[in-house]
Amino acid sequence: MVRAGQGGYLFREFEEKRTMGVGWGEVGDLSSVSQVDGIRARVAAAFPEHSPGKQVITTRQLFKIRTLIENGDRVLTYDPVQREYLIGTVDGPYRYSTGTISDSAHLRNVTWDVRVSRDKLTPASRNTLGSTLTIFEPGEDVLADIENAIAGKSVSPAPPSAVVSEPEQGLDEIREDTLNRAHEFIKDRLLRLSPDEMEALTAALLRALGYKARVTPKGPDRGRDVIASPDGLGFQSPRVIAEVKHRRQQMGSQDLRSFIGGLRDGDRGLYVSTGGFTREARYEADRSSVPVTLVDLDDLATLVVEHYERFDSDGRALVPLVRIYWPAT
Repeated sequence: MVRAGQGGYLFREFEEKRTMGVGWGEVGDLSSVSQVDGIRARVAAAFPEHSPGKQVITTRQLFKIRTLIENGDRVLTYDPVQREYLIGTVDGPYRYSTGTISDSAHLRNVTWDVRVSRDKLTPASRNTLGSTLTIFEPGEDVLADIENAIAGKSVSPAPPSAVVSEPEQGLDEIREDTLNRAHEFIKDRLLRLSPDEMEALTAALLRALGYKARVTPKGPDRGRDVIASPDGLGFQSPRVIAEVKHRRQQMGSQDLRSFIGGLRDGDRGLYVSTGGFTREARYEADRSSVPVTLVDLDDLATLVVEHYERFDSDGRALVPLVRIYWPAT
């Protein structure tokens, strides 16, 4: 597993340029350095301010992409927008380039050939693949699960996999890893809501933000699934008009234009789409004369967690969450 940057922001570059890579470009070209000790010395020289434990983690990640990964190895990366794993085969030696992939200098060429939906995998595999380590080996159980998903076979959920971690991984790294896994599982839970429940969740979120919100009756709502305002009647500003689309497809520019066309001066538009938005749709929202906020699945999961303490009982019933305490540093 090779993480395409934090939050998967490099995924499109990985796919389009048929490449995978990691950062730490300050370490320089490792073509002449293949062993752990040599890479560790380069890392220590480039990042003297890092703790010994953090230097070891960086060294191991660089060693994996430089030496451990070989031509013919199967690798995968994650597309957080489509919630799919992209799987391919390494077909080139290590190379160093600062102009091929954004924020990544240590690269390997990959022939990407198949996608697998995260929803097709068992909870154990999803948990393992949720690790925030830059490069790691998910293990044979996950590989078998992926192969079954590619073949269209259904499997019984396996016991939870062990947490993927490095021995020297520090408390901060483990906390980030745990938060990332939790975030992905919350997104899984949100996707199991029905369209009506997603509208109710949007209303609950707006109430948690201090508005009085209601779901509109079924019918030709003209893009008004939820209406919210300070007084609940729409007399006080701002009045928030929310459209909620709970589907896999991305919303396009025409969808946004239709929504914006139904807004009037003084309104604030909120468009929730669990399938995300196309680049053109985001452009339409940016250039709208009426303020419009776009919320995709990732944003929604973040907002739910941030404001969950102020959720009413109806909102909490839709997405039951528990608090986990963590030692303070």
